[in-house]
Amino acid sequence: MTAPTPKPPATSAAPTAAVQLTAVSRRYGTGGHAVTALDDVSLTFPRGTFTAVMGPSGSGKSTLLQCAAGLDRPTSGSVRVGGTELTGLSERGLTLLRRDRVGFVFQDFNLLPSLTAEQNVALPLRLAGRRVPGARVREVLRQVGLGERARHRPAQLSGGQQQRVALARALVTRPDVLFGDEPTGALDSRTGREVLAVLRGMVDREGQTVIMVTHDPVAAAHADRVVFLVDGHPTGHLTAADADTIAHRMTTLTTTPESPRTTEVATPC
Repeated sequence: MTAPTPKPPATSAAPTAAVQLTAVSRRYGTGGHAVTALDDVSLTFPRGTFTAVMGPSGSGKSTLLQCAAGLDRPTSGSVRVGGTELTGLSERGLTLLRRDRVGFVFQDFNLLPSLTAEQNVALPLRLAGRRVPGARVREVLRQVGLGERARHRPAQLSGGQQQRVALARALVTRPDVLFGDEPTGALDSRTGREVLAVLRGMVDREGQTVIMVTHDPVAAAHADRVVFLVDGHPTGHLTAADADTIAHRMTTLTTTPESPRTTEVATPC
């Protein structure tokens, strides 16, 4: 096994900011066929907070997540994760940052069926050629409530348990930020609530930063703050809102959007 690769050096930024986007735009295509997915977006996500991002289909939610996590490069603007400026990193630098400092949980669990839960959790470290500390793997499985299921394969686990294995896999490297793209979208309501409770607990007990894209007001209600997007613009936010309030706000977004140039700062509750 090779030694862990050093993390990219951090540059100066507000110490409380886990992720900061400044005047970020993302356009696809050129000329008359160009599509603007994000338009001059400035958002700050403090450490230790849980933010949900919502908006109509095509509002730029997934693009925002991809740019913030270093999966996609913005056309213009600045993105910082933990004080590190992403827009100036090489492809290798981005790869190292995503591997060591960012966690991902998606709608699909993407577990290898032939591996046990603990082997699936350890897989990213093994693929990176890094030592796999068994104690850390067991620790994150306990954190997501699967300490007794470490030797079970995916077929022996429920959908919610499989998603929690995927969550443990994302947390094993102690990432600065955990990004979720519809992480409960493939789950029924009960198991979805179980996964959301785990995410909420990670924020409250471990100080984890979570940024989650969702279309579900019930899921968004677990967050400290909900940021809304319309046509690539932040259009307001709600803090500590219940599902009914969030659902009502969603019904107004396509008919009476707020000022398209509003800048939202997701401050702690």
